[in-house]
Amino acid sequence: MTDEEGTNLNFKEILELIDKVADRGIGALEIEQAGVKLRIEGKHAQPHIIQSYAVGEMRNDAPMLPGAPLAAVQAAHTPAALPFADAESDPSLHVITSPIVGTFYRSANPEAEAFVNVGDRVSQGQVLCIVEAMKLMNEIESDVDGVVVHVYPQNAQPVEYGERLFAVKL
Repeated sequence: MTDEEGTNLNFKEILELIDKVADRGIGALEIEQAGVKLRIEGKHAQPHIIQSYAVGEMRNDAPMLPGAPLAAVQAAHTPAALPFADAESDPSLHVITSPIVGTFYRSANPEAEAFVNVGDRVSQGQVLCIVEAMKLMNEIESDVDGVVVHVYPQNAQPVEYGERLFAVKL
């Protein structure tokens, strides 16, 4: 990749970026230079926080979130959630997980209402969300009857195979 000033981003530098994404627990890093986009996705931890830097601005000593410690930002953006351990230990709760890697969407389009909300009664086979993978919109259906007690990912958040999507009280 070459930017407007002629600076090359070589294979070694790309590998270093991949290592930094993994070491710092960054969910994703996207760089665009001279019309070429490079996106590196790491493991996602909730909440998913994206930090943007101008090309050439990110340094090894630069703080990831200027002005606030990461724990404080995460605490401020983390909704009250049912801990996963509670969902596993409570036999009346069923966790629905993502069958594929993709992007989680709560509604069919940005203007539409969410398929389901916390407190809604759902039936087996009812569409709960969409997970987009490779430009295909995959409807994720409930495999149980019950009441939605938690929605784990945020709208438009990347999800991985087996990641928790919903907790349903049976």
